[in-house]
Amino acid sequence: VTAGVISALGRQLDTGEGYSLEGMIQTDAAINHGNSGGPLINLAGQVVGINTAVVRGTNYTGDQAEGLGFAIPANTVKEVSRQIIASGYMARPYLGVRYVTITPSLSAANDLPVKYGIYVTGVESNTAAAKAGLQTDDIIVALGDTEISEENPFVNLLLRYRPGDNLDMRVLRKGKELTLKVTLGERPRP
Repeated sequence: VTAGVISALGRQLDTGEGYSLEGMIQTDAAINHGNSGGPLINLAGQVVGINTAVVRGTNYTGDQAEGLGFAIPANTVKEVSRQIIASGYMARPYLGVRYVTITPSLSAANDLPVKYGIYVTGVESNTAAAKAGLQTDDIIVALGDTEISEENPFVNLLLRYRPGDNLDMRVLRKGKELTLKVTLGERPRP
């Protein structure tokens, strides 16, 4: 159990794995090895979050951060828990594409028309992407009203939705922008 000053809400934390944790609580509570998964409590003893990560500076980065922790908000945990209790698992949205994430450096090296987006390298048959008409070599630039960017990585945008949600997907195909209607599927469970 840890308690500390909450210095920010709604923070984003890059995982280094192509997505970011969003909506995090930033705290100076001590989060040591073994504290992850434990509750972050307020002065009334109420759980306000679940400790998840701590940022520590290294000799290789310019910025040093000590005691900078992040917790998943209790409301998020409550919603995930509700779904797990009801169905035995967390249903995640699924598009059904293989892709390469476009970054400014990849865009410049390959003379791509956008700095951020998803370059589709394959579309799995009978998936949401296939049914929407997405094709190999398309570039997905936005889901719903939000463009893919450094602040809004593809995986994070996708996880804002639920299986069965209908949304517009903006795509570049051979230099032309298209809007495809997609109904998200559910990620297959292992």
